[in-house]
Amino acid sequence: MDKNSPPPLRQAATVILVREKNNAFEVYLLRRSNKSGFMDGLYVFPGGVVDPEDKGLESWAPFVDMHPNEIEKQLGGIAFSVEDALSFSIAAIRETLEEAGVLIASTKGKTKKELDHICTLRLNTDLPKSWFRTKVMDERWTLSLSSLGKWSHWITPVLMKKRFDTRFFIAFMPEGQSCLADETETHHGIWLTPQKALEQNLDLSIPLSPPTVVTLTELLKYKSLNTLREELQTHSWGDPLSPRLVPSPNGPVILEPWDPMWDSDGEMDTSGFSKKILSPGACFSRIWCDNGVWKPVAV
Repeated sequence: MDKNSPPPLRQAATVILVREKNNAFEVYLLRRSNKSGFMDGLYVFPGGVVDPEDKGLESWAPFVDMHPNEIEKQLGGIAFSVEDALSFSIAAIRETLEEAGVLIASTKGKTKKELDHICTLRLNTDLPKSWFRTKVMDERWTLSLSSLGKWSHWITPVLMKKRFDTRFFIAFMPEGQSCLADETETHHGIWLTPQKALEQNLDLSIPLSPPTVVTLTELLKYKSLNTLREELQTHSWGDPLSPRLVPSPNGPVILEPWDPMWDSDGEMDTSGFSKKILSPGACFSRIWCDNGVWKPVAV
């Protein structure tokens, strides 16, 4: 590959895990390891790359709770086949288990001991890549693809050192389970309302990744889990969101596709950005990295 070419896109899946709390809802965020090599030290939703073991419609069919036509209807989309919908969904469920310790699966016919075992086993750092696939199939778990809802489709900016083609799913926290960071890839898991998370990003206590800032801002309009559930009935993946990264001596800027300068090659003056920082909930199209913290700024 030409050294000047952008890094190749890797398929990835992310899960926005939500729960109801005090008549509102919260999301679960994890702090990425400082050694992760991508979004180091920032708070994100659980997620990761789609592995080869996550693929295979025929082999996974007996271990999911939806038929292919149902998968296509609920989780597919334009240029997103039922095979892709399945593999991204399997990756989403696996990564939520590996990073947050939550298994999105039916517990019918399963004991709490079996559930606890798989949630604890994921902490073993010597597990082979195929561990999840093997465990699910040997113990005949049924993964709850029906619990996933489609939310958004992100493509990492060209200038990033790692790039991902990522589907963001929403899932409701299963009853009787609790979240726990793996303390390897992720640390300090925390439940927060979207509003609180955005506020704590600006006060530097919960530094968020740019897609997380956008997603939490989108979620502000939903005041309860019921309104969010209703939205998911008709929500589509939408067009891929392909932000543009603009380097700057004062800190890089990410321009969202709806920014007026997104498709411009012109330089950007960031010298006054410290006076343009927006409060949580305000509409924005650009996010500025101010000493490691990504902050929405006005145009």
